[in-house]
Amino acid sequence: MAIDPRGQGESQIPVAGYTADRRADDLHDVLQDIGSQRVVLVAWSLGVLEALQYVQRHGSSRLLALVLVDNSIGEPPLPLGGGAFLRELRHERAGAIDRFVRGMFARPPAESLIEQVRASALRMPLDASIALLSYPLPREHWRELVHAFDRPLAYLITPRYREQSEHLRQARPRAMVEIFEHAGHALFVDEAQRFNRLLSTWIEGLTSNAPGP
Repeated sequence: MAIDPRGQGESQIPVAGYTADRRADDLHDVLQDIGSQRVVLVAWSLGVLEALQYVQRHGSSRLLALVLVDNSIGEPPLPLGGGAFLRELRHERAGAIDRFVRGMFARPPAESLIEQVRASALRMPLDASIALLSYPLPREHWRELVHAFDRPLAYLITPRYREQSEHLRQARPRAMVEIFEHAGHALFVDEAQRFNRLLSTWIEGLTSNAPGP
């Protein structure tokens, strides 16, 4: 099951709610609707922060495990470039989105896919986009949530987050960490077979009484 957050993909575009708390609550609402079974939550990009905020607000009882894909988790060092991207969005949004989408892939996909992703991103109002990229929470907030999470954890990343993954290994030596050396931000597209194989094997090894950190 895949979830499009509010304002993205095929979801509606409300006028408000572009906060970590509201989007975490949206996720909670979806999980409430699908029954009581525990799930493996796979979160990519901004969804990493929202999945962690979901755990902070609603706990981990519905989760069998958590998979965080290619975003910062509050460990050092601070990723670079966020401020520059926000400035580009404000001054030349269409161009900034086009460059970002193309930069997501190490291997250029079909132009039709580029256009689909770009058009989806441009559906969201500019002020909502900026709000999503400006969550007013310290980096330590995310790190503390990752360290405290009491279920199996996986961190699948590109080399940009290598140093963060090394700190994570020290705090959670049983976490699965995999670095996709030759992939872009959409690593599940660039290296789909490896991504799917890793997750399938890892999830198959999980049981309802899987140990914590």
